[in-house]
Amino acid sequence: MIENKVAKSGLVTIDLEQFREKSEVVSFDLKDYLFMELILKEKDYREALENTDWFQFDGKILAVHCSTDAIIAHWAYMLVASHAIGHAKKVATGTPEEVKLRLMLQHVTAHDWSQYDGKRILLKGCSDEDMDPAVYAAATEELLPYADRLMYGEACSFVPVHRKKKPKPVSS
Repeated sequence: MIENKVAKSGLVTIDLEQFREKSEVVSFDLKDYLFMELILKEKDYREALENTDWFQFDGKILAVHCSTDAIIAHWAYMLVASHAIGHAKKVATGTPEEVKLRLMLQHVTAHDWSQYDGKRILLKGCSDEDMDPAVYAAATEELLPYADRLMYGEACSFVPVHRKKKPKPVSS
């Protein structure tokens, strides 16, 4: 009879993929609204934003950024937000990759990790998409107060990361 030692070990595997943002994150590049991709002309910018089809962003997360080295005033981002709110699920600054990472880190820190108190935890090492190390670091920070042991990798091959120290017996 084949024995499943992993199932018997009490090891809890956590796939950090579950913390990825489910909504689509789309780019809103301010470069497309600049004169010669360098200069923000307020009147033209306001007019272009008025003529933008904001319905295309319904239910999506808008990642507002500028892919050129232009200096963009803060109010330019504010104007995008003022138009997009009511359409986009969320408006955030940064490239889509930066916004996805920030949202994932927010999901990790907002999660209730207390359910793993005293457990042996394995943070899954392989994922469908590349996982930023910051996500593993954030999950580690959240798990350390709870996990008895924390490991990285797969059940068949893992790297020990942390083990709670047992209190030393008090000598009389």
